[in-house]
Amino acid sequence: MKLIKRHVEKPSYKDLKDRELVKYFRRNNDESAFNELMNRHQQKIYSYIYSMVMNPEIANDLFQTTFTKVITKMDDTYNEQGKWIAWVMRIAHNATIDYLRKQKRYVDVSGWSDEDSSTDYFDRMEDESNVDADEQIVESELRSSLMKHIAKLPEEQRSVVLLRHYYEMPFKEIAELTDVSINTALGRMRYALINLRKYFEEEKEEELKYAQR
Repeated sequence: MKLIKRHVEKPSYKDLKDRELVKYFRRNNDESAFNELMNRHQQKIYSYIYSMVMNPEIANDLFQTTFTKVITKMDDTYNEQGKWIAWVMRIAHNATIDYLRKQKRYVDVSGWSDEDSSTDYFDRMEDESNVDADEQIVESELRSSLMKHIAKLPEEQRSVVLLRHYYEMPFKEIAELTDVSINTALGRMRYALINLRKYFEEEKEEELKYAQR
């Protein structure tokens, strides 16, 4: 009696969800599964890093550092119950912030302290809709200048703006990724918007001065 060999088709990686691809990679060391994850998310991750450091060579180095850590830490620290991309974004965020802190690229904001218990700002904030309304005002102003002004923000504020505006993350996920409370994430966004308005106003004043010459 001849045994009939069944042909087992390989899965179409493009049809698999992230968590399924992660399982293939972790259990079978399937490089194709990992490559599919990379193809899906590398642009988003690189763009975030680049938006923080504004230097393509440094962004590429940090991107490579991120995925080296992803490969080496996936078996030990990734919990399959959570979103894989959120876990990777946290690694990218931490690597970027570590680099910026080593470079000591801080921009002081007068009166700003994200842990300042004396402020009554959070008591005045009703909910996220207030922040959303402020975001719409900022977005309507001089879109072409927005990235230039975002680059001038302190990294904590810049990170929240990028994650919220360009990657459309809810504040709960931003708080988890940056390892702060939701109130702190909201506070950083609020101060970022205040600073962006100030930058836009300064830009307009400069344009008026130039026009009057």
